[in-house]
Amino acid sequence: MIQLHGLTKRYGSFTAVDALDLEVPAGELFGFLGPNGAGKTTTLRMIAGILRPTGGTVRIGGIDVTANPAAAKAKLGYIPDRPFIYEKLSGAEFLRFVAGLYSQQGPAIERRMDELLALFDLAEWKNELVESYSHGMRQKLIISSAFLHRPDVIVVDEPMVGLDPKAARILKDLFREYTRRGHTILMSTHTLEVAEDVCDRIAIIQSGRIRAAGTVAELVAGAEASGQRGLEGYFLQLTGERAARELVEVLDA
Repeated sequence: MIQLHGLTKRYGSFTAVDALDLEVPAGELFGFLGPNGAGKTTTLRMIAGILRPTGGTVRIGGIDVTANPAAAKAKLGYIPDRPFIYEKLSGAEFLRFVAGLYSQQGPAIERRMDELLALFDLAEWKNELVESYSHGMRQKLIISSAFLHRPDVIVVDEPMVGLDPKAARILKDLFREYTRRGHTILMSTHTLEVAEDVCDRIAIIQSGRIRAAGTVAELVAGAEASGQRGLEGYFLQLTGERAARELVEVLDA
């Protein structure tokens, strides 16, 4: 459902994403795990069609995002890490605006909107201006908008940021049910616990490259083979062992 081939993004002499190859089939929840600055957000923005790749291709359901962006984006829902919403719209008006981008309107979309707002405890805020929403409420509204048109693929960047424990649990359950029904979700996070809890497969990314990929069990086996304990040890070995040594040196100085 998502196919990346040689996906690259450069800014001058700096390579943010370096020739990524990845395929995420229908019905899978795939996680990008990596430290800040690893290239996760840049990759997701290229998949969503927000950034144009320097090289390589992105396909959503077989459709090239660069060659046919409108058709590819029609299959996609995108949840950014920072919710940007027109503050002078109400929650309902914003969702109707998003639905209109996908040429959807009428009683069916109104019911869908009400269901999503109720799911995230936003029903009573439906007709309130977004400027009165907290950060967490805005995040829940953005999440609702991504699911509104029932896309084949959801791309989500740091989904749990700003959510209270109840909303985070609801979102995890929603992700699982959505993929169980044959849809695809690609999620980035730098939180090991979130990746282990919800993802079918995980890729550890550092400096724009995939360092390891597989199920949690496969990555844990890889950790043990390299002399590490669990996924955290493996993650640090691949992405931050040097920083850990520098921390020890600072504390011992």
